[in-house]
Amino acid sequence: MKGTVYQLLSLTILSCLLSIGSAQAELLESNARGVTMGHLHYYVADVDREKAFWLALGGNEINADIVTMVQFPGVIIMLSSGDTAEGTEGSVVNHVAFRVESLLALEQQGFELEYNEEFPGIASVYSPSGERVELFDDKLATNIGFSVQDGYNDAMAERHNERLTAPIVTHHLHFYLPAGQVERAQDWYVSLFGATPGQRWRYEAADLPGMNLNFSEADSTQAPTEGRTMDHIGFEIEGLEAFCDELEAKGIRFDMPYRTLESGVGIAFLTDPWGTRIELTEGLNQL
Repeated sequence: MKGTVYQLLSLTILSCLLSIGSAQAELLESNARGVTMGHLHYYVADVDREKAFWLALGGNEINADIVTMVQFPGVIIMLSSGDTAEGTEGSVVNHVAFRVESLLALEQQGFELEYNEEFPGIASVYSPSGERVELFDDKLATNIGFSVQDGYNDAMAERHNERLTAPIVTHHLHFYLPAGQVERAQDWYVSLFGATPGQRWRYEAADLPGMNLNFSEADSTQAPTEGRTMDHIGFEIEGLEAFCDELEAKGIRFDMPYRTLESGVGIAFLTDPWGTRIELTEGLNQL
């Protein structure tokens, strides 16, 4: 029931987005399938505190009346008020990670960093709601790069092997999956969303413009994302209606079929086979 409430709230939010005028969403150019990373939607107790956290981390606010949005190169963080029983850790999407110019600079700024003692240049910071955000120091971390699988060519994916051109950019979402499901998940995102398969450090991965998807096995069963603090992830799709028709023809069942809201934004919801709730949108790039 809680997830249904959040789904209805998402509809209300998106129905108002195109009326805000002053907002400027800048997502990365889509891949050959017309897909780019869109947003991560968090439901939190104190939206203002969460917004302050993400802005201090290096994001830019997008002005909106209904939902709070913070823009990073590669993703929009959406923040809505909601009472979630548990955070993202423990769900199939365990955390989001960013590359930064300097961990030391963030520490001097006042962030309390939890350093990974085993691997230099990696730390975690926690939002006011307890969400872990993994950070990679661009000059110190040695496991940032992405190797494209043989037979694939993706110039956009090379961004992971180049130095930063901004103070902070998106890096990866980390999926924790049941034993034996890593390659299946990688193939699922490659075949349906045109992600580029490859390897990020020791993890099988699939790259989309704006976000590298990392897959590893979990020691225990992970919960679906719906109803957690990060309730769902979002992909922005060019030609969303036709895209949804293609997915349905492949046997994909939608939690909410494609529809166009009064704002003009196209929207659909589905859940991947491991419990990741995914919102498909068309129109965020027009904000």
